[in-house]
Amino acid sequence: MALMNRLIWQIEAHLDEALTLGELADRCGVNVHHMCRAFQQATGLSIMSYIRARRLSAAAREISGGEADILNVALDAGYGSHEAFTRAFVAYLGVRPSDVKKARDLSDLKLMEPLEMDKSMIVDVAAPEMREHAAFRVVGLGTEVRGHNISAVPGLWQSFAAKYVELGATGVTYGVSYDIGGDGNFRYMAGMEWDDVPDGMDTMDVPGGRYAVFTHKGTVGDLPKTIYSIWNKALPDHGIEPAVAPEFERYDERFDAVTGRGEVEIWIPVT
Repeated sequence: MALMNRLIWQIEAHLDEALTLGELADRCGVNVHHMCRAFQQATGLSIMSYIRARRLSAAAREISGGEADILNVALDAGYGSHEAFTRAFVAYLGVRPSDVKKARDLSDLKLMEPLEMDKSMIVDVAAPEMREHAAFRVVGLGTEVRGHNISAVPGLWQSFAAKYVELGATGVTYGVSYDIGGDGNFRYMAGMEWDDVPDGMDTMDVPGGRYAVFTHKGTVGDLPKTIYSIWNKALPDHGIEPAVAPEFERYDERFDAVTGRGEVEIWIPVT
C-alpha cells in the first residue's frame, strides 16, 4: 500500500483521537519528515491542517442534524471550549456553528471530504543509486512554493535561463527545494555553480551527505509524477528514510532544455 493510502487510512480510523505527527509516522513506518513531505507533494496541505479540516467538517455534519449539543461536539473535535471551537469553525467554514444548527443545511459549505490517493500520479520508478555528494553552493533565482502550486516554477526557470545565457554559463543546472515546512510550503531555486553572485541572484548552500539518486526519463512535464511516486511509493518500498535537508534536481548534458526532454536526476538526502 502506498504511503498516502496508509496515512489517510490512519487519519480516518483515528480521527476522534488526539493524533500527533510522531504517532502517525510510526504507524506508517516512515519518519516525520518523509510523511509530511509526501503529504505536501500529494495534496499541497499540511497534515495537521487536513486533520483540523476533517474534524470541523465532521462536526458540521453532526451539528446540521439540529439535535447535537455544540459544546459536546466541540469537545469531541478536540477543542477545549465553545469559544475556541466557534473561532475555528468560523475561520474554516465562514459561518457559526449555531447558524448551521439552526439552518440544518450544509449545501453552501465547502467541507473537507476524505482524501484519496491519485493513482494516476503513480508511475514506475527504477531503484535509486546511493551516492555521496560534497557540499556545494548554488547561485540562481528563488521563489516560494505554496503547497503543490508550482505555477511559479516554469517562469522562474525562464528567468534563470536568460541569466544563464547572459553570463555565458555552460554545464550543469540545479532545481533545489529547501526550507521545507510542515505547512506544505517551501523555497525553490533554479541555479548553477558559479564563482561569484551576479546582481539580482541569490545563493543556496547544499550540505554534503548521502543521497538516494533517482533518474527521471521523458519530458519535464511528467517530472511531478516521478517526484510524487518517489515520495509516496519508491522511498518506502526501498526502506529509505529521507533526511531533513535540501533536495535537488540535477540537469546535465542528458537533458535538452529546448525540447524539455531527456534525463533528470532527483537527489533525495537520506539519513
